[in-house]
Parts: sequence; structure tokens; C-alpha cells
Amino acid sequence: MEERQLAEKLIGYDTSQGDGIRLCAGFVKGWLEAREIPTTQLEIRGLPILTAAVGPEGAPAIVLHGHIDVVPGREGQFEPRVEGDRLIGRGAYDMKGAAAAMMLALNDLKDQRDVRVLFAIVPDEESEDEDYRGTDLLVDEGLRASFAITGEPTDMHVGVAAKGVLAVRLEVSGRAAHGSTPWEGDNAILKSFAVFRNIESLPFSRESSELFDRPSINLGRILGGDALNKVPDTCVIDVDIRYLPEQEEEQILAQIEGLPDSRVISTFTRPPVEVDPDSAFVRALCAATSAHHDGDVTGVGRDGASDAISFIRAGVPAVEFGPSGAGHHGPDEWVSLASLGAYRRALCDFATALRPALESDGSA
Repeated sequence: MEERQLAEKLIGYDTSQGDGIRLCAGFVKGWLEAREIPTTQLEIRGLPILTAAVGPEGAPAIVLHGHIDVVPGREGQFEPRVEGDRLIGRGAYDMKGAAAAMMLALNDLKDQRDVRVLFAIVPDEESEDEDYRGTDLLVDEGLRASFAITGEPTDMHVGVAAKGVLAVRLEVSGRAAHGSTPWEGDNAILKSFAVFRNIESLPFSRESSELFDRPSINLGRILGGDALNKVPDTCVIDVDIRYLPEQEEEQILAQIEGLPDSRVISTFTRPPVEVDPDSAFVRALCAATSAHHDGDVTGVGRDGASDAISFIRAGVPAVEFGPSGAGHHGPDEWVSLASLGAYRRALCDFATALRPALESDGSA
């Protein structure tokens, strides 16, 4: 199976660090050019961004977009293995399986004359600190289309909404004392847990919407203590909040800033994503996918954020759409091999049916 072989090759690169990203991007570039698909390359912070295109210029254009970077993995996770229908490894689901299927779909579509297919791979979607990323650079350099698909994990559903990101770093205050008499101090590390629980209880945390039952709130990091024999008087915590498209980050931040014994010292934000679920593009993608997937494929909300927002900011409607699997960022991440083939075929069917669908809808 081509999808399996190509996905295994991508998973084998440790793209949680720069050298692995550069090697993996070099392989993708070579694979495309060996199939007479020319590529172009940009750089962001020394890391490569790849683009390619097939189909006639001037035709309706779509973007197949993905990322090759992954979160760090444990020993063995960059050695892919197969158990039944599951291809297991770091990035299998998020999103090297989808990237492999997109590469194959691009090759499948290179001789058709109905649609322009732009392919873009970035190296920094998983970055937690940078508020200007590779996809932003692509858009600023002129990457435009009528519609964009980013291959984040969706289990063959079409993601028409995604939560925003509000990452908050807070400093929690306590009182120092000797480690042998902790009752004389006020342990800031212990207090930080109470601060986090208070955040979980704020009014914004109990709100819901049509596509989401609640925001996501995670205590991602604790930094505290400077000596074993001292009660820590300061502690820093990083809280990862994924808020609903209907919520305002300023209001959430105001609620957090009202908590006692802590102060916000920095934030990182990414806006939420929303696209019209009844657009001709979304309907065409759902129709193309239905032939290759059992069950509903209509618009869903995604808990994770994505680079789709970069396209939406530029006026390009974008959705998240990826193969089936589970466990992304976890120890047993996997993607369904059968769904990789289905995903590839759905992308091809969508592309070839798009122009007639737009013409019948009056959108072409």
C-alpha cells in the first residue's frame, strides 16, 4: 500500500527538532520532484516551508495544507509499526498520515485540467511560543485559493469550527521559610494547584455552544522552587486554554486576572476558526467523502487549534479534514491504514468534482 509506505517513511524522521524537520522536508521535496512536480521553498526561523502545484493556472484553486513537525516522542515512537489496521508512531495521526495521503493525491491529480491544486507543508504548526508561523508567511507571500484543507485529525469528518488558544503564564506568590519548618511559610507550588482549580471554576469554563460542550483547560507546566531546603515563595504555571469561538479572550483573561495570589506575566493567543458549513466547498467535500466513509461526515467542531486561521484571516475559507485514528500527542498514536486510502480518494474526488459543483451552484 502506497499510503502505508509513504507514511512510515515520514514517521521515521524525528521532526520534533530542527535537523529532523530539514531531513524530512528534503525527502518530501525529492519525492515530489521525482514525480515531475516542481517545488518551491521558503524559510522561517531556519526551517523549510515547501509548496508545489498541479493543474491549470486560472482554474478554481484549492490548497492541501499540512505540517511535518511533531511534539516530542518517547524512545521507539519514531520507529513505525503496524498492528492490524493501525499504523502506530509519533505523528501518524497528527499529521504525517494525512501528509502522505495528500502527497499521493497531488500526484494523482497532476494531469487533470479542472482545478488548480496547491500543496503546502510547514515546519512549525506545533510551536507553542511563536505567534507568526510558516502558514502566516505563506499567506503573506501571496498563497491564495478559493478553499483550503488542512489535514489535522478529524476522523474523516469536516471540521468547520475550532477552538481558539489562550496560553497563560501566571506567577503564584507565597512566603519563603526553612524547609524544616514548612508551617512557617506559604508554599507557592502547592498554592499553584489551587490557582489552577480556581481557573477551572471560573464562569467561562462552564459555557457551551452548539458544536462544543465546554472549553478545554490544561495545566501544562509548573516551574517552581530554587532550593530543596526552602519553602518556595514563587511558582510559575503555564495554563493552556482552548476557548469557544463564541467567547472573547479578553473576557477570559479578565476573569483570570481577578484571582488572588497570582498575576498574569505573559500570554500566547491564536484565534478560533469558523467557516460556513453550508458553503459550496464544504458541501462538495462532504459529498466526496461520503462515498468513502461509513457514517456522518458533516461539519463538526475541533477541540484543537490549527493553522486554518491563517487562511481565514486572508479571506480564504478553510476547514480541518483528516483521516481516522486516535492518540495524537500520546504514547500510542495511530492512524487507520484503510482511512488513508479513503482519505486520498476523497481528496481526489473532491478536486475533480469541484468545478462542476461550483458551476451548478453559481459560485464558479
